Amino acid sequence: MTEHSQLDDFERTGGGAVLMDGNRLRDEIVAELNAEITAAGSPEVCLATVLVGDDKPSRIYVRNKQRKAAEAAMVSRHVELGADAAQGEVEEAVRDLASNPGVHGILVQLPLPEGLDADAVLELIPPEKDVDGLTPRSMGRLVRGQPGHVPCTPLGVMRLLDRYGVPTSGTRAVVIGRSTLVGLPQILLLGRKGVDATPTLAHSRTPELQAVCQQADILVAAAGMARLVTADYVKPGAAVIDVGISRTADGIVGDVDFDAVQEVAGAVTPMPGGTGPMTIACLLQNTLAGARMLGAFPA
Repeated sequence: MTEHSQLDDFERTGGGAVLMDGNRLRDEIVAELNAEITAAGSPEVCLATVLVGDDKPSRIYVRNKQRKAAEAAMVSRHVELGADAAQGEVEEAVRDLASNPGVHGILVQLPLPEGLDADAVLELIPPEKDVDGLTPRSMGRLVRGQPGHVPCTPLGVMRLLDRYGVPTSGTRAVVIGRSTLVGLPQILLLGRKGVDATPTLAHSRTPELQAVCQQADILVAAAGMARLVTADYVKPGAAVIDVGISRTADGIVGDVDFDAVQEVAGAVTPMPGGTGPMTIACLLQNTLAGARMLGAFPA
């Protein structure tokens, strides 16, 4: 990064890097959504969640999304099916929500239990209600620059960069990871008109990955490889965003070695408390946008 003066007013880590606090920004966004919905007369803006099986982390994720939806003055609808649910049962539940005019966003919590075809389920979600931004139609709209929902995690990264004054125009950005959930849409968002970064897509098989990362003014780590990004990967003053999650003997860790990197970076996300909360914030923003697309909320 070159415009460090934009970052002067924010909380910093012990090493001097700006701490890009996703919890704080999520709560700001939730409060803004609440104010906007309340000012419009509190029309029902509904997020529907579908949970299949008894995966404990998935249950926690869904509960957190419902709680934040309530704080944003939205209503939640929840459909829960057992781990033994057949493909047809899951598809029928999603079809019902898709055809319900009172539902403005549908989130199918992934992963589904083994044996279920997630792609076939997601295909049933109309683009206007695809608030996770994961269906082929939503991804196609993103590629073509057409209106639609952007996947929540990469959108959350963009919100953090904007909120914490990280310049993007004319910068070099590197995204480690090529998933359709994060890496590929992140590249599109960083390179789109108005953002104007020059992005590079890297991955675990990129030759001289460390040298590639050292060129980045903005480094997004989304490879799912525990503490892959060390201080040696980071250009002094760069913004480093940790998206990866790995379960290790030390517990859940990210792709970034935070303690080492915060001594070199100009700005860095914590883990937890960085991109995770922003995923929920952007899900709720997408839900309100979906209500607008469907004519259920004032434009």
